[in-house]
Amino acid sequence: MKSLCVTVLFALSVLAVRGATVDFSHQIVPILREHCAECHTGDKKKGGFSLNTRAELMEGSENGPVIEVRHSDKSKFIELLITKDEDSRMPPKGPALSAEKVALLKAWIDGGAQWEEGFAFKQPAYEPALKPRRVELPAAVVGRTNPVDRILDAYLAKHQLKTPEPISDEEFARRVHLDLIGLLPEPEALDKFLKDRSKNKRERLVQALLADDVAYAEHWLTFWNDLLRNDYSGTGFITGGRKQISKWLYQALVENKPYDVFVRELIAPPTPESAGFSQGIKWRGSVNASQTVEVQFAQSVGQSLLGINLKCASCHDSFIDRWKLDEAYGMAAIIAEEPLEVNRCDKPVGRTAKAAWLFPELGQIDASKPPKERLQQLAALMTHPENGRVPRTIVNRLWQRLMGRGIVHPVDAMQTEPWNSDLLDFLATNLADNKYDLKQTLALICTSEAYQSKAQVLEPGVDDHKYVYAGPRAKRMTAEQFVDAVWQLTGTAPKKFDAPLIRGKAELAGAPKLELKGQWVWSTDNVGTNLAKAGEAITLRRKFALKEVPVRAGAAITVDNSYTLFVNGRQIAADDDWMRIEPVSLEGVLKKGGNEFLIVAKNAGNTPNLAGAFFEARLRFADGEEQVIGTDIAWEWTKTLPDAKGKFAAQPKDWQPAVPVVNPQVWSGRLSGQIAAVLNQVVYMKLPMVRASLVKADLLQRIMGRPNRDQIVTSRPEDLSTLQALDLNNGQELTDLLAKGAARLVKDHAGDTENITKWVYEFALSRPPTRSERGVARDALGKTANEQGVQDLLWAVVMMPEFQLVR
Repeated sequence: MKSLCVTVLFALSVLAVRGATVDFSHQIVPILREHCAECHTGDKKKGGFSLNTRAELMEGSENGPVIEVRHSDKSKFIELLITKDEDSRMPPKGPALSAEKVALLKAWIDGGAQWEEGFAFKQPAYEPALKPRRVELPAAVVGRTNPVDRILDAYLAKHQLKTPEPISDEEFARRVHLDLIGLLPEPEALDKFLKDRSKNKRERLVQALLADDVAYAEHWLTFWNDLLRNDYSGTGFITGGRKQISKWLYQALVENKPYDVFVRELIAPPTPESAGFSQGIKWRGSVNASQTVEVQFAQSVGQSLLGINLKCASCHDSFIDRWKLDEAYGMAAIIAEEPLEVNRCDKPVGRTAKAAWLFPELGQIDASKPPKERLQQLAALMTHPENGRVPRTIVNRLWQRLMGRGIVHPVDAMQTEPWNSDLLDFLATNLADNKYDLKQTLALICTSEAYQSKAQVLEPGVDDHKYVYAGPRAKRMTAEQFVDAVWQLTGTAPKKFDAPLIRGKAELAGAPKLELKGQWVWSTDNVGTNLAKAGEAITLRRKFALKEVPVRAGAAITVDNSYTLFVNGRQIAADDDWMRIEPVSLEGVLKKGGNEFLIVAKNAGNTPNLAGAFFEARLRFADGEEQVIGTDIAWEWTKTLPDAKGKFAAQPKDWQPAVPVVNPQVWSGRLSGQIAAVLNQVVYMKLPMVRASLVKADLLQRIMGRPNRDQIVTSRPEDLSTLQALDLNNGQELTDLLAKGAARLVKDHAGDTENITKWVYEFALSRPPTRSERGVARDALGKTANEQGVQDLLWAVVMMPEFQLVR
């Protein structure tokens, strides 16, 4: 085992990346612009040297290279800045650069001379088309008919490059499982797939994975939480300055909400459930003008949905691309409740922003309308059939997640020319043609020969600015993928999760045959008529006692017209759409002894109209017993309403038995099936293991790169830092998980080293151990393994780059 561990430690050092991070846009560009641009940008190339673009910078001058990447001490550029020879020193005019500026430039070169993709001091004429562009597909080559392959085969031929080699079934199964549902393939499922001899088995596997709605949703939740800066704890949540969109987002993913609808509901929320994205974070205390919630809205819509950077333009006219201060503030004014004063570098400029969006060719916002209507107008413009930017942005993000690098890189630089505009435009129009079905786009890519090709594994620090496509690129597992995989191997996933949502999907298929026990009820005032006064509001309650806390408990509720549900004095749910049946989790809110359900039910309308309330809870206990509590005559009602916290100023004295309504078929005929499906979801559905995407970030996830999501994150670092690698190696969290997993494996396999080694390698790497690996494990563990030896084996395997890379 020692030799394997040494190999792993070396691999960890390779994964670690060198160099301090320097902000190119805000630290380097101002220095170069002030001291170098006059003679070496645009059309000016004194001495044959231009730094207008990175490519020109790396070409050097007529006397040879000027920059030696990662070696500032060997770079002519730095030498000329610090020389004592005034005839040679740069810049030729004015004082020499300060020591602080020189230090920044050195750190920048030593860190790889990173450059904002697409940036030039004098911008080229390229401007992405606004409207969609339909692509004429090239002819298929040697039976490669997938449109992605047809476009890429033509690209490879044009560049005189070979077609990348295909991957094995084992490699494909592991890659596509991790990419689509974020999990390792189970050994039994992998074995079945490998033994399948049908020609379309890969296509069927892709479809099967995408059809696993829960696994799909709980994997892609990571991507969307990053992109929409949603999380379960952090800045603003405690103070009320920030709202989660977790419940809405989960349901959107599990139901595969069309992307155009998805975008519209983020921008113009139909319910409070999706409002957190547009409302941003209300920071405590005084903030820079560029961090007000209105300006955050402009930045978030620009970055997340359009792939453009409005952060620079929120402070001043951008020097990264073409966006202007007034354009950023125009977007911000769309959501503003009050007149919004334009600020430049946090100082008022004396004018008020006018609500407007960035591409008036498709129409414009009516600034005279109230914010709600302006947001609806923006939502319509963003998803206008002639707006090709929104679909291009999301398909580029999906390509990057699957293939390792965007068609436009980086993915937030959509003003940059793509390396293959035909591929980008085809994927975008294909998404729109397929009713904005993101799963269809994922399937199209994953069933291509291009996706199923050998992946390139890049060494840290490789200069990637002259990119030419040569196949997919290996990707480091996200923190959530890594933790999920460890939980799979060790059987240590937690039983509870932090995301405030109901897992699963409301489907009746496969559920126990449910006979609903609840009745539609209201007050005694509408006995025999079902008619209640317009706007009437009543309070319904049911008190009950429990001998023990249930192991699983949930409910379904709806009220015509609206309701607020309290359980034991805590608001649990509220809704104003009686056609929408809400699943309600009761876990963690019920207690041993006395409990109370309290419903504030309200009618609507202008004249007396139908009113009814339905609630049914199902409680399952450890001994297998079940208790059903549904609205019926055991409930009570009063005209007295509690406060917003469900508390009465004085306990009402007019509680009366609730009354079942006459002819409840007006509701039950339409909703009973939905109610049963919701109860199945929240009470009976057998759910897979809890996923890392559903829990708050712990130290292990933070070590592996999970961000805090105070800012939008569209791509995570592909390399571990040295500190992260050391923390991962020595962290107690991972050690504890592996120890528990080792104990389980020794017990399940009776300590048989051969069986344990085979199982670990096949599950972790989707391949059997090599003869050498079997020998190392046998020498280290002996014929009969103990827990410590198996823990070492698990550690050695999960530290391998082969494990941590999706390749």
